[in-house]
Amino acid sequence: MIPSFLADRIDVLFHERLLAGADMPAFDFASPPGEDALAPPHSVSWRVFRNPLALYIGGITAVLLELAEPRVRSGVWDHTTFRTDPLTRMRRTGLAAMITVYGARGSAERMIARVRRMHSGIEGVTPGGVAYRADDPHLLCWVHATALFGFMEAYHRYVRPLSSVERDSYIADGAEAATLYGAHAPPTSENELRELFVTMQPRLEASEIIHEFLSILARLSLFPAPLRPLNSIAIRAAIGLLPAEVRTVLRLDRGYEPPPGSSYLLRWAGRQIDLLPFASSPAARACVRLGLPADHLVPER
Repeated sequence: MIPSFLADRIDVLFHERLLAGADMPAFDFASPPGEDALAPPHSVSWRVFRNPLALYIGGITAVLLELAEPRVRSGVWDHTTFRTDPLTRMRRTGLAAMITVYGARGSAERMIARVRRMHSGIEGVTPGGVAYRADDPHLLCWVHATALFGFMEAYHRYVRPLSSVERDSYIADGAEAATLYGAHAPPTSENELRELFVTMQPRLEASEIIHEFLSILARLSLFPAPLRPLNSIAIRAAIGLLPAEVRTVLRLDRGYEPPPGSSYLLRWAGRQIDLLPFASSPAARACVRLGLPADHLVPER
């Protein structure tokens, strides 16, 4: 069991340090009362997105896959603050994900519309001379797919195994939001997700930016002091979630092996964290909005 003082610290860490801050807009997941989200509270997505360890590990995996695509890589690295202010960038991305999953439908749709307007003004040319736009529907589909894959695999590996039915349901959960963001033909099943990965494989490439991204993550102190050693382990675990052929292409197949016993430690931590109520979390507040108990999503021991 995680001690109560540490449980409170994890709650503060995830829902205040990562999703809040002076530079972040306030958002009330408990309002307006009774309004549904884009996905229902019994969905697999609502379970997956409430676990901060799965989100952290899976988020790293997703970004690595994004940065493997040269047009997405240039868009992220040239037009965001990830290099100069990674914590703010992570906060904004994390809050957007939480609003997409747990926010009231009207609020989520308005937020997504703002993101689309912002994307419409971002364009450029990769170092290889390929033009790109941030609102390219095919690139948006890839970005959506990387997030689907990363979060699903992290939860499956380090929290609770997901059946094939649950995996398909989770992927289907995200299709409506992906379409609202402007993605073209987002996958609705694991087979479709795999087919997209096969299609994208020839377009992925190694880059020093990927290693710079990993170095930036290694310097961030996002974990409370007793759990800080987990940061390096989590980064290596995220790399380990990548398909083997992608790790080879990105030159991440050697030198990033997790320490012995680390997978067991992460699974223990992920499952224990999943049992925490997280009263201030977007998931808990969204449950309250829908007239459910705040701990509705906490699994039975």
